[in-house]
Amino acid sequence: MVIIEPDQDVLFQDFDISNEYLVLSVMTEGLPLFCSIEMSKVVNHKGKPMKFEDLKPWFFPLPNSSYSIVPGSNLDFMSSVYRLVISSPVMPDLVVDYDMKRRVFTVLHQEEVLGLIKHKNSSSELHHISGNQTLNKQHLYTIRDMPKWDDLSEDFSCEKRDVISHDGVRVPLTIVYSRKAEHIGQSPGILHGYGAYGEVLDKSFSSDDITLLSRGWVIAYADVRGGGDLAWHKSGARHCKLNSVYDFAACAMFLINEGYVHKNQLGAIGCSAGGLLVGATINMFPDLFSAAILKVPFLDICNTLLDPSLPLTNLDYEEFGDPRILADFEIIRRYSPYDNICLDACYPSLLVTTSFHDSRVGVWEAVKWVARVREKTCCTCSRSVILKINMIGGHFGEGGRYIHCEETAFEYAFFIKVMGLLDNEKKSEYL
Repeated sequence: MVIIEPDQDVLFQDFDISNEYLVLSVMTEGLPLFCSIEMSKVVNHKGKPMKFEDLKPWFFPLPNSSYSIVPGSNLDFMSSVYRLVISSPVMPDLVVDYDMKRRVFTVLHQEEVLGLIKHKNSSSELHHISGNQTLNKQHLYTIRDMPKWDDLSEDFSCEKRDVISHDGVRVPLTIVYSRKAEHIGQSPGILHGYGAYGEVLDKSFSSDDITLLSRGWVIAYADVRGGGDLAWHKSGARHCKLNSVYDFAACAMFLINEGYVHKNQLGAIGCSAGGLLVGATINMFPDLFSAAILKVPFLDICNTLLDPSLPLTNLDYEEFGDPRILADFEIIRRYSPYDNICLDACYPSLLVTTSFHDSRVGVWEAVKWVARVREKTCCTCSRSVILKINMIGGHFGEGGRYIHCEETAFEYAFFIKVMGLLDNEKKSEYL
């Protein structure tokens, strides 16, 4: 039974219920939003589906248009307060309580970044929020009497640009860089991508990135088709999967052509299904990236999907297609990273990490791909292909802060070395 019909440009993603309110997680114009609706308006409906806008939802105020937002701990069914954790590439994690009855909110806590957060604008006071703002504007608040949150926007810029892909579709690209660095086509950079399962690329704050941003690096996030809302997901899945690859390549070219990144110093990172994206892009555009890191990558897609005994194969038929069907096989065969390695081509320097006990993506996928890259590509380039196997962890590696720091340091050291930036590091004030 349909109780609430979403507007044409609104996608319902999830919901939560309290005694007096229905909280909806929605996606609109590619942005995640949360809103509350009085439960009395929902339970009193007379069987006919209600229009979303007629219920007068209150959209929770959010800091900007490039953020990650997830529910916090909301265990009290009788409470009219809903907790969220908000983050962005330039804003450390923020815990916010939204009082749905009074339509006010308070900042409870924010992750501290030593040496960077100056606490000039911090405030945790409650302020009244008008409920008359439109859907398109309500999440973009710059009103002076709003509670303030700390961010690093004085030191780092976070831009959102639209990149024109091969078929004219605009692909969102988030670009983060230091305001102190000169960006005239001379900066090194990293492009992140995923593009599968309808998952939105994680753009939450990472203190790890500060060390690269402070050195003048550019870090970008490409929201290629295959992730995101329903329509965006379907336009990058199954027979449309190549759209994801072309979108990612277009974003990489944009960073170079617009002078954000030096043409010989752009790296790429893809994890799991994102490794498929990066691997396929390298095959089609081998000279686009100077280096790439593929973490527990899904690379041998044809062979893996032919084995229904593997844990995720049957689920992946919906996402990538079934290679036992000729039409699906022909599409998969066109972009499968393992099956499309270019003979004698000069590939970028590669770091491929995998886990021996990975139950999602078999360790053999990375091993086979690395062996074939070394065998078929330019012999000079193949010496830069590094395979790193974790013999203990699974798909998400090992737990623990120090293990994570060690892995991140290894990845950053790889980028710095293969891009020829070691001399700069020796002169750097950060060492």
